[in-house]
Amino acid sequence: MTIGTKMIREDKTARQMFEEVMANPARARFGFGEKIAIVNVDFQNAYTRIDEFKTAYETDPRQIEYVNTISRLARTRGMPVIWTHVAYMKDASDAGVWGTRTDTPDSLQNIKYGSRRHEFDDRCEIDHDRDAIYTKRMPSAFFETPLQSLLVWHKVDTVVVTGGSTSGCIRATAVDSLSRGYRTIVPIETCADKHESYHFANLTDLQLKYADVVGVDEVIGWLEAR
Repeated sequence: MTIGTKMIREDKTARQMFEEVMANPARARFGFGEKIAIVNVDFQNAYTRIDEFKTAYETDPRQIEYVNTISRLARTRGMPVIWTHVAYMKDASDAGVWGTRTDTPDSLQNIKYGSRRHEFDDRCEIDHDRDAIYTKRMPSAFFETPLQSLLVWHKVDTVVVTGGSTSGCIRATAVDSLSRGYRTIVPIETCADKHESYHFANLTDLQLKYADVVGVDEVIGWLEAR
Protein backbone atom coordinates (compact mmCIF):
# COMPACT_ATOMS: atom_id res chain seq x y z
CA MET A 1 0.00 0.00 0.00
CA THR A 2 1.38 3.42 -0.95
CA ILE A 3 1.22 5.89 1.92
CA GLY A 4 3.24 8.89 0.79
CA THR A 5 4.46 10.24 -2.52
CA LYS A 6 7.75 11.36 -3.94
CA MET A 7 8.33 15.07 -4.45
CA ILE A 8 6.34 16.28 -7.44
CA ARG A 9 8.28 17.62 -10.42
CA GLU A 10 6.51 19.53 -13.19
CA ASP A 11 6.99 22.46 -15.53
CA LYS A 12 4.29 24.76 -14.17
CA THR A 13 5.32 28.30 -13.29
CA ALA A 14 4.90 29.65 -9.77
CA ARG A 15 2.10 31.86 -11.04
CA GLN A 16 0.27 28.89 -12.57
CA MET A 17 0.55 26.91 -9.36
CA PHE A 18 -0.75 29.86 -7.36
CA GLU A 19 -3.74 30.27 -9.68
CA GLU A 20 -4.55 26.57 -9.35
CA VAL A 21 -4.42 26.71 -5.56
CA MET A 22 -6.58 29.84 -5.45
CA ALA A 23 -9.14 28.21 -7.75
CA ASN A 24 -9.69 25.35 -5.28
CA PRO A 25 -13.09 26.12 -3.71
CA ALA A 26 -12.74 23.38 -1.12
CA ARG A 27 -9.74 24.94 0.59
CA ALA A 28 -10.55 25.62 4.27
CA ARG A 29 -10.03 29.17 5.50
CA PHE A 30 -9.14 30.74 8.82
CA GLY A 31 -11.51 33.62 8.14
CA PHE A 32 -11.87 36.99 9.85
CA GLY A 33 -12.41 37.20 13.57
CA GLU A 34 -13.88 40.12 15.50
CA LYS A 35 -11.10 42.71 15.38
CA ILE A 36 -8.20 43.14 12.99
CA ALA A 37 -4.90 44.95 12.96
CA ILE A 38 -3.27 46.18 9.76
CA VAL A 39 0.48 45.49 9.84
CA ASN A 40 2.20 47.37 7.01
CA VAL A 41 5.71 45.98 6.63
CA ASP A 42 8.63 48.10 5.40
CA PHE A 43 7.00 50.71 3.16
CA GLN A 44 10.28 52.61 3.13
CA ASN A 45 12.09 54.20 0.24
CA ALA A 46 14.75 51.48 0.11
CA TYR A 47 12.06 49.00 -0.95
CA THR A 48 9.41 51.10 -2.68
CA ARG A 49 11.18 53.81 -4.68
CA ILE A 50 12.08 51.95 -7.85
CA ASP A 51 13.11 55.29 -9.35
CA GLU A 52 15.81 55.75 -6.69
CA PHE A 53 17.09 52.45 -5.31
CA LYS A 54 17.92 49.15 -6.95
CA THR A 55 16.84 47.37 -3.76
CA ALA A 56 13.27 48.54 -4.44
CA TYR A 57 10.58 46.53 -6.23
CA GLU A 58 7.02 46.94 -7.47
CA THR A 59 4.40 44.29 -8.21
CA ASP A 60 1.05 46.10 -8.26
CA PRO A 61 1.43 49.84 -9.00
CA ARG A 62 -1.60 50.53 -6.78
CA GLN A 63 -0.11 48.72 -3.79
CA ILE A 64 0.31 51.77 -1.56
CA GLU A 65 -3.10 53.11 -2.58
CA TYR A 66 -4.73 49.88 -1.42
CA VAL A 67 -2.76 49.89 1.82
CA ASN A 68 -3.81 53.47 2.52
CA THR A 69 -7.44 52.50 1.93
CA ILE A 70 -7.54 49.54 4.33
CA SER A 71 -5.46 51.43 6.90
CA ARG A 72 -7.86 54.37 6.80
CA LEU A 73 -10.89 52.08 7.13
CA ALA A 74 -9.37 50.21 10.07
CA ARG A 75 -8.35 53.44 11.79
CA THR A 76 -11.84 54.96 11.57
CA ARG A 77 -13.25 51.79 13.14
CA GLY A 78 -10.92 51.88 16.12
CA MET A 79 -8.71 49.08 14.86
CA PRO A 80 -4.92 49.47 15.10
CA VAL A 81 -2.61 50.27 12.20
CA ILE A 82 1.08 49.46 12.47
CA TRP A 83 3.94 50.51 10.17
CA THR A 84 7.42 49.01 10.31
CA HIS A 85 10.67 49.98 8.66
CA VAL A 86 14.24 48.72 8.87
CA ALA A 87 17.34 50.61 10.02
CA TYR A 88 20.62 49.96 11.77
CA MET A 89 23.22 51.71 13.90
CA LYS A 90 26.16 53.45 12.29
CA ASP A 91 28.49 50.52 13.00
CA ALA A 92 25.79 47.94 12.08
CA SER A 93 26.41 46.10 15.33
CA ASP A 94 22.66 45.55 15.69
CA ALA A 95 22.29 44.05 12.20
CA GLY A 96 23.36 40.56 13.18
CA VAL A 97 24.51 37.83 10.82
CA TRP A 98 21.55 38.49 8.50
CA GLY A 99 22.25 42.20 8.09
CA THR A 100 26.02 41.97 7.75
CA ARG A 101 26.16 39.24 5.13
CA THR A 102 27.35 41.85 2.63
CA ASP A 103 28.71 45.38 2.96
CA THR A 104 28.03 47.46 -0.12
CA PRO A 105 26.17 50.78 -0.45
CA ASP A 106 22.99 48.78 -1.18
CA SER A 107 23.41 46.26 1.64
CA LEU A 108 20.88 45.83 4.40
CA GLN A 109 23.33 46.92 7.10
CA ASN A 110 23.75 50.27 5.33
CA ILE A 111 20.15 51.35 5.84
CA LYS A 112 20.98 53.84 8.58
CA TYR A 113 18.65 55.59 10.99
CA GLY A 114 17.36 58.85 9.52
CA SER A 115 18.60 58.09 6.02
CA ARG A 116 16.56 58.41 2.84
CA ARG A 117 16.45 54.60 2.62
CA HIS A 118 15.03 54.39 6.14
CA GLU A 119 12.28 56.98 5.60
CA PHE A 120 8.76 55.89 4.79
CA ASP A 121 7.60 56.42 1.23
CA ASP A 122 5.82 59.77 1.26
CA ARG A 123 2.87 58.22 -0.60
CA CYS A 124 1.99 56.35 2.61
CA GLU A 125 -0.80 57.99 4.60
CA ILE A 126 0.47 57.54 8.15
CA ASP A 127 -1.40 59.02 11.10
CA HIS A 128 1.48 59.82 13.43
CA ASP A 129 -0.92 60.51 16.30
CA ARG A 130 -2.68 57.14 16.13
CA ASP A 131 -0.61 54.61 14.19
CA ALA A 132 2.15 52.57 15.80
CA ILE A 133 5.54 52.92 14.10
CA TYR A 134 8.30 50.42 14.80
CA THR A 135 11.84 50.09 13.52
CA LYS A 136 12.72 46.44 13.15
CA ARG A 137 16.02 44.72 12.46
CA MET A 138 15.00 41.23 11.38
CA PRO A 139 12.46 39.88 8.86
CA SER A 140 9.43 39.47 11.12
CA ALA A 141 7.51 42.51 12.36
CA PHE A 142 7.10 40.59 15.64
CA PHE A 143 10.79 40.04 16.34
CA GLU A 144 12.02 42.33 19.15
CA THR A 145 9.25 44.89 18.60
CA PRO A 146 6.25 45.78 20.85
CA LEU A 147 3.81 44.43 18.25
CA GLN A 148 2.58 41.46 20.30
CA SER A 149 1.83 43.66 23.32
CA LEU A 150 -0.04 46.16 21.16
CA LEU A 151 -2.24 43.44 19.64
CA VAL A 152 -3.04 42.05 23.08
CA TRP A 153 -3.95 45.52 24.36
CA HIS A 154 -6.34 46.05 21.44
CA LYS A 155 -7.83 42.54 21.80
CA VAL A 156 -6.98 41.78 18.18
CA ASP A 157 -7.66 38.28 16.86
CA THR A 158 -6.88 38.82 13.15
CA VAL A 159 -3.74 40.26 11.56
CA VAL A 160 -3.72 41.62 8.02
CA VAL A 161 -0.15 41.70 6.67
CA THR A 162 0.89 43.99 3.80
CA GLY A 163 4.19 45.18 2.34
CA GLY A 164 7.33 43.52 1.14
CA SER A 165 8.97 41.39 0.32
CA THR A 166 6.47 38.58 -0.09
CA SER A 167 9.22 35.97 0.12
CA GLY A 168 10.96 37.65 3.05
CA CYS A 169 9.41 39.91 5.65
CA ILE A 170 5.79 39.22 4.67
CA ARG A 171 6.26 35.49 4.95
CA ALA A 172 8.19 35.80 8.21
CA THR A 173 5.58 38.09 9.74
CA ALA A 174 2.68 35.88 8.60
CA VAL A 175 4.27 32.74 10.03
CA ASP A 176 4.95 34.49 13.34
CA SER A 177 1.40 35.83 13.38
CA LEU A 178 -0.12 32.37 12.96
CA SER A 179 2.35 30.93 15.48
CA ARG A 180 1.02 33.42 18.04
CA GLY A 181 -2.54 32.30 17.45
CA TYR A 182 -3.80 35.04 15.15
CA ARG A 183 -5.98 34.50 12.13
CA THR A 184 -3.69 35.82 9.41
CA ILE A 185 -4.71 37.46 6.14
CA VAL A 186 -2.47 38.52 3.25
CA PRO A 187 -4.18 40.69 0.61
CA ILE A 188 -2.61 39.85 -2.75
CA GLU A 189 -2.44 43.35 -4.23
CA THR A 190 -0.77 44.80 -1.14
CA CYS A 191 2.39 42.66 -1.36
CA ALA A 192 5.40 42.98 -3.61
CA ASP A 193 8.63 41.20 -4.48
CA LYS A 194 11.47 41.42 -6.96
CA HIS A 195 10.47 38.47 -9.13
CA GLU A 196 7.10 36.88 -9.80
CA SER A 197 8.46 33.41 -9.05
CA TYR A 198 9.37 34.39 -5.48
CA HIS A 199 6.13 36.34 -5.12
CA PHE A 200 3.72 33.66 -6.30
CA ALA A 201 5.60 30.71 -4.79
CA ASN A 202 5.40 32.29 -1.37
CA LEU A 203 1.78 33.38 -1.76
CA THR A 204 1.01 29.75 -2.61
CA ASP A 205 2.83 28.49 0.47
CA LEU A 206 1.14 31.07 2.68
CA GLN A 207 -2.28 30.11 1.34
CA LEU A 208 -1.69 26.40 1.84
CA LYS A 209 -0.22 26.64 5.33
CA TYR A 210 -0.16 29.91 7.20
CA ALA A 211 -2.69 32.49 6.02
CA ASP A 212 -5.75 33.35 3.98
CA VAL A 213 -4.44 34.91 0.79
CA VAL A 214 -7.29 37.03 -0.56
CA GLY A 215 -8.04 39.91 -2.90
CA VAL A 216 -7.81 43.28 -1.18
CA ASP A 217 -11.47 43.95 -2.02
CA GLU A 218 -12.41 41.25 0.49
CA VAL A 219 -10.61 43.11 3.27
CA ILE A 220 -12.15 46.41 2.18
CA GLY A 221 -15.61 44.85 2.13
CA TRP A 222 -15.19 43.34 5.61
CA LEU A 223 -14.07 46.69 7.04
CA GLU A 224 -16.82 48.66 5.33
CA ALA A 225 -19.40 46.32 6.87
CA ARG A 226 -18.19 46.99 10.43
